[in-house]
Amino acid sequence: MRVTINLSSMLKPSEPTWSGSLALSELDQTGMTAHVPTIYFYTQSSENWHAVLQTLKTSLTTTLVHFYPLAGRLNSIAGGRLELNCNTDGVPFTEAYADVKLVDLDDFFQHPVFDQLIPTVDYRNTPLEETPMLLLQVTRFVCGGWSLGFCISHVAVDGQSALHFLSEWARVCRGEPMGSQPYLDRKVLRAGDPPMMTCVNRNIKLHAQCSPPPILLGQSSNENERRQETTVTMLKLTKTLVEKLRNKANENQKTENDRSFTRYEVVTAHAWRTACKIRNLEPEQETSIGICIDIRHRMNPPLPEKYFGNAIVDVIATGTSGELVSGTLGFVSSKIRDSIGKVDDEFVNSVIDFLKNQEDLSKFQDLQLIKDEKGPFYGNPNLGVISWLTLPMYGVDFGWGKELFTGPGTNDAEDGDFLILRGEEGDGSLIVAVCLQVRHMEDFKRVFYQSIEED
Repeated sequence: MRVTINLSSMLKPSEPTWSGSLALSELDQTGMTAHVPTIYFYTQSSENWHAVLQTLKTSLTTTLVHFYPLAGRLNSIAGGRLELNCNTDGVPFTEAYADVKLVDLDDFFQHPVFDQLIPTVDYRNTPLEETPMLLLQVTRFVCGGWSLGFCISHVAVDGQSALHFLSEWARVCRGEPMGSQPYLDRKVLRAGDPPMMTCVNRNIKLHAQCSPPPILLGQSSNENERRQETTVTMLKLTKTLVEKLRNKANENQKTENDRSFTRYEVVTAHAWRTACKIRNLEPEQETSIGICIDIRHRMNPPLPEKYFGNAIVDVIATGTSGELVSGTLGFVSSKIRDSIGKVDDEFVNSVIDFLKNQEDLSKFQDLQLIKDEKGPFYGNPNLGVISWLTLPMYGVDFGWGKELFTGPGTNDAEDGDFLILRGEEGDGSLIVAVCLQVRHMEDFKRVFYQSIEED
């Protein structure tokens, strides 16, 4: 496939917006500070292509009036911290053409690499102050179908907020009024305020920031594992396979009142056990799994409706390879559930207080935006799992019909990175996007499926 860039432009809000420095919360500027890519594919519209492009661009500039932080840029301030300069420098919008038909891509899940269809950021050569928060690329295919490559800064927003913007843009593009305004004031998460020091959380060891992931026994660092060649694949779990996993995990529940394990809990537990098996870890090898939790409804009171920013924290579950492999799926699922269950208002505030007390936040960042450094490594012997199961990413209609397919784009995935998302809409299946060392991937795929039937 050859993709030709026809035109690139910088689109700005169509009306004047507030300008100035927007304080970011500690949850915005710790963890992954890179851009997250997503792609949408659409079939041919009834309008001519020029009209489609013009409608997309005009509606974008209108939507940016309400979501103006996405047209800004970041600044680095003292203590390794970041702030968002709402200067309306704009959003790069690229128009491109691909010399193939959509049908030539066959099964989209067999083509997880969409480098040419999603804009990227050159972190090495682009100064922080010039790096856009949002980049877009619309590509037309020979058949008349088209794709939207969507690349957004994880410093600016998390998945829920990114998709709030996308859904409102689609609504405006259809000629409808805005459905819901973003809540832009991040001070609700004490952005810019000093630490409260009101609690010492008894679960401090669950803070991902306080517990560096284990390294392999006999090694003094994770540098050797970081250097290993990796590969990415997407594994489909049919509804039947998902239910088999849930039945296995729930068969040892002690009472009828025990709540059944969720799809996320059992699939995450199954992936963790499988990784321990195929990595041939020593039984006493410590291993952890990083879990990303949405806190919007875990705070007291809950965060304002349509809070626009990062409202996620990372927690960890730990164990030894021996206990995970020999234990039941329900036992491992309970480790996942117990860690998630400890995330409440007190826990979140203790994370924020911990981070606010740090003189330098850079050690808790994956600093791709600032310098070529990496944050915590959840590769061998660990995993890092993100769920897109609750994200409203499906059914995005810009006025010419809902998407044919949507999924994650390419990213700088590392060994141990897992992403769980829904399969085809309505069929109950799940997709697990996996990044592992090349030497482990084939064994992982084999054991991942075989053990569902055998355990």
